[in-house]
Amino acid sequence: MRIRWPGMPAFLSTRYLRRRPTFCALMLASVLLLVIQSCTVRNSEDSNELIVAAAANLTNVSAEIGQRFTNRTGIRVTFTFGATTDLAKQIENGAPFDVFVAADVTNIDRLEYQGLLTSGTRAIYARGRLVLWVPSGSRLRVQNIHDLTAGEFERVAIAKPDVAPYGRAAVESLQTVGLWEQIEPKTVYAQNVAQAKQFAATGNAEVAFIPLALVNPGDGHYLEVDQHLHQPIEQALGVVKSSTKQRSAQQLVDFLLSDDGQQILRGRGYLPAR
Repeated sequence: MRIRWPGMPAFLSTRYLRRRPTFCALMLASVLLLVIQSCTVRNSEDSNELIVAAAANLTNVSAEIGQRFTNRTGIRVTFTFGATTDLAKQIENGAPFDVFVAADVTNIDRLEYQGLLTSGTRAIYARGRLVLWVPSGSRLRVQNIHDLTAGEFERVAIAKPDVAPYGRAAVESLQTVGLWEQIEPKTVYAQNVAQAKQFAATGNAEVAFIPLALVNPGDGHYLEVDQHLHQPIEQALGVVKSSTKQRSAQQLVDFLLSDDGQQILRGRGYLPAR
């Protein structure tokens, strides 16, 4: 049986396939691979969903950000939360994120220097506020950072300062007031700020250093840490260069920097970026 259709290239005819089996097999495989790659790229570009690597301090505000952005653009947003440095390492290792919304500037600048962020997308979107938080139901209260030296506070939860900017700010604050040597033996390290809050909420610590953004109305008691005790917690973002959804990713960046995005962030206790 001879296979042939109008306009079919001669090299795809049955007669040619019999004469050049190896060459034709390679040619067909190459054509098939190009078709698959084309479909994959097209599907990625046409996808109406963004995957966002987000610092854990954004856990509570992410739902409102995502919903408002989706209502405006039709683009869904899926957040993956973690400590900022951990997320940066995932991006360095090729994790398929479209946007990185970090809790500091350092990790964003490092990724930009390495060429892993799209040029021109790096921006500071907010300034965080650090608090000392005691969960609901606790009889303890914190009126001053020096209260942590009291015997009632046996364990203090802090996100690991080497991966979490709010953890670094907590340690800096304690060092500034000369309390770090006393508090360090009491410290319970968490992988990120959300876990630090969980440690206090579940009784694994009496108090936790966390972002104000993670404190819901009526959710325990807190004392804001004097911002002069630590470096400003400037939070930056950028579009991941390897993302195939550059336009959609830039739309999310623009939204977070817009008046609407900034209003949402202020409502959760963030300060405008300097």
